[in-house]
Amino acid sequence: MTASVALLGPAEIRDLATLLDVTPTKKLGQNFVIDANTVRKIVSVAHVAPGDVVVEIGPGLGSLTLGLLEADVSVVAVEIDGRLAKQLPLTVGEMAPGMIDRLSVVHEDAMRIEELPAQPNRLVANLPYNISVPVLLHFLEHFTSLTAGVVMVQAEVGYRLAAGPGSKVYGAPSAKAAWYGAWRIAGQVSRQVFWPIPNVDSVLVGFERRSDVIGTDEERITTFALIDAAFQQRRKMLRQALGSVLGSSQAATEQMEAAGVKPTARGEELTVHDFLSIVRAGR
Repeated sequence: MTASVALLGPAEIRDLATLLDVTPTKKLGQNFVIDANTVRKIVSVAHVAPGDVVVEIGPGLGSLTLGLLEADVSVVAVEIDGRLAKQLPLTVGEMAPGMIDRLSVVHEDAMRIEELPAQPNRLVANLPYNISVPVLLHFLEHFTSLTAGVVMVQAEVGYRLAAGPGSKVYGAPSAKAAWYGAWRIAGQVSRQVFWPIPNVDSVLVGFERRSDVIGTDEERITTFALIDAAFQQRRKMLRQALGSVLGSSQAATEQMEAAGVKPTARGEELTVHDFLSIVRAGR
């Protein structure tokens, strides 16, 4: 690890927000981390190593960015707010002299970006809570160089991402995330480390991308459509829930039986491989 840098605390965060006339908004899911120990915990749990290229989504005022740079990695920060994107290099230049050459700032909507100035191998972020699952799936789809990462998300979302079949919180995000790899709860985060203090709990969720690609892009799109249908009507048997996608309940029954899946099962019982098997049985 490089020499310690000056991380942002409550006073620095509020001063920066005042300077930029930034008021954290629910619309953008903004809750800024004001605790240096939490920042270092996230970096530690992420197991980043010198030389890694880390993509950070929604760096905000730079709390986590500075923590990552302290770990001797390169950071590609994707920020939708123009004021924050412009300020971030200035903050890094002041708080972490000599490290600015390892920072790239991309002023863009993370949900639309498909190219970055460097190929990241890690994703580490305090994700905006309102788009956490869609933006995760978007980056895993478009940046196959990503092998692992840790994100901070709303606790309810985190437990869902890490859930397996049969769990009460297993749902569409769980099955879709499993397409890309294995997910785990990597830590708890106190509400008190944020400004403003959110009215929900937060957790750290870690992932490791699977080494094998389980299906083609076309199969992924069709599989995700089945997953959506299954969990939109999760109380119904799958032969009914999937009927709208596969043509009819009868067609769904035949296709599921061909895939070795019980038509009377419900979505929360199936793995992502089961959903893929149903897709392939329809060919």
